[in-house]
Amino acid sequence: MDIATLIGIIAGIAAVIGGFLWEGGQLSGLMQEAAALIVFGGTIAAVVASFPAHRLRTIPAALRMAFGRTNNDTGLWVKELVEMSSIARRSGVLALERKVMDYPHPFLQDGIQMVVDGTDQDVVRQILEMEIDSVEQKHEGYAKIFESAGGYAPTMGIIGTVMGLIQVLGSLTDPTGLGPAIAVAFTATLYGVASANLIFLPIASKIKSRGADEVQTMEMLLEGVLAIQNGENPQLVRKRLESFTLTHRGHIRPLAKEGLDESAQ
Repeated sequence: MDIATLIGIIAGIAAVIGGFLWEGGQLSGLMQEAAALIVFGGTIAAVVASFPAHRLRTIPAALRMAFGRTNNDTGLWVKELVEMSSIARRSGVLALERKVMDYPHPFLQDGIQMVVDGTDQDVVRQILEMEIDSVEQKHEGYAKIFESAGGYAPTMGIIGTVMGLIQVLGSLTDPTGLGPAIAVAFTATLYGVASANLIFLPIASKIKSRGADEVQTMEMLLEGVLAIQNGENPQLVRKRLESFTLTHRGHIRPLAKEGLDESAQ
């Protein structure tokens, strides 16, 4: 498990509760079952109504992506690709067939297998780019579910508060109970805003960040596979892959690629 995600959520909730207690509040004042039912029950219902069943079944995978560990060690993949390029230069791409199944990344396995099979380079690029687009869309789908929850939760909090105030205004005959009743009503707003900004939206952001990292790795592997297919010098392959950097869209691109190509000629 990626403990940073869990620590961040727990720390945020603790900060809110701690600040409330610091100001002299009572913890029991935050425990309102009716407000929790309205906010969390309503948010879950709204999310279920917003997405088809096959999208909702991806929630466990999305949570694993947000809280689990990932293996996007680009340095390791650069080393592996340089080693493969050395083998391909020395013994031909067919020599990679014996090693292709040893690599744990299925995207890399697919790319090298197509190279070994003699697939045209344009076809290799097109197929692998389609795989990257598919993965990117899948991750965007994961994040949208939690972004939607983050949008619905504050609204459900307001609904809960309005319902509480309606109840308060209906019992004006007892002025002594107005203060506590209004406080209870606004607890729903607190639940909605806090859950959106401390749970749902941070999870969506973490999924997007993890997705961008995975796309970056896949883009780098694609470039490495094509370089191996071209029979490029291993040192040139290393320089090209190490020059990759994130763009503002979350993708990566090889820097100074033209200069490297010129030096290889």
